Amino acid sequence: MDLDKIIEQRDFLKDSLRQTINFRFTDQHQGVPAPPVQKPLEEGQKLIELPSAESWKSFRGTDLLDALKNRKSRRRFKSEMISLAELSFLLWATQGIKKELAPGTALRTVPSAGCRHAFETYLSVIRVENLTAGIYRYLPLEHALVCEHEDEDLVEKLTPATLGQAFIASAPVTFIWTAIPYRTEWRYVNAAHRVILMDVGHVCQNLYLACEAVACGTCAVAAYHQELMDQLLGVDGEDEFTVYLAPVGKC
Repeated sequence: MDLDKIIEQRDFLKDSLRQTINFRFTDQHQGVPAPPVQKPLEEGQKLIELPSAESWKSFRGTDLLDALKNRKSRRRFKSEMISLAELSFLLWATQGIKKELAPGTALRTVPSAGCRHAFETYLSVIRVENLTAGIYRYLPLEHALVCEHEDEDLVEKLTPATLGQAFIASAPVTFIWTAIPYRTEWRYVNAAHRVILMDVGHVCQNLYLACEAVACGTCAVAAYHQELMDQLLGVDGEDEFTVYLAPVGKC
């Protein structure tokens, strides 16, 4: 065991770093505008509208105590499709916007340090009603999707990108969260990265509980091939990169 490396990583878990930062020199305090809440669409991309909350009525009635009790990591999924209404609900539950307070700031269904919400939600879609196989991105402001690219070979690409975890590629849809660190660095500079990882845990726990309402299961996954996963999503790996993923399917 490399004790020096272990101690270094343990220090990352502590908040001692905050005492060394002069927050008067952050971009926020220097008057730099806050980064946007979501990435803009590229030229030619079209919105795919998601079913509204009206379509979620049948998901009501799930007891919170039961959801907490039954929640567990599930790695086996049925072959049936996920409906677009179910996907709509799961996206709202994990990164939905309740209120946009100002450009760059919005209240969501999950907490985030300083209300910074550093994440983009991508979907590896294999069997979802009315969607062609491919990589999609959630647009929380519009509660819609955009197709980043269609991909008939997604299953073959997803398995090596997740280090051979074949159960992920067998799921109808996989939620893949990227971080855009500057959204949080804008306020917290080099203290941002610790809280970004805390925040993504909040997001995934909401997915676990929301899955219980739609007879689905999920499994949080933190082991993946960084470069292959970033390439699959089409992100640069520097200003935006994969930090967490979770396959979802009927159980």
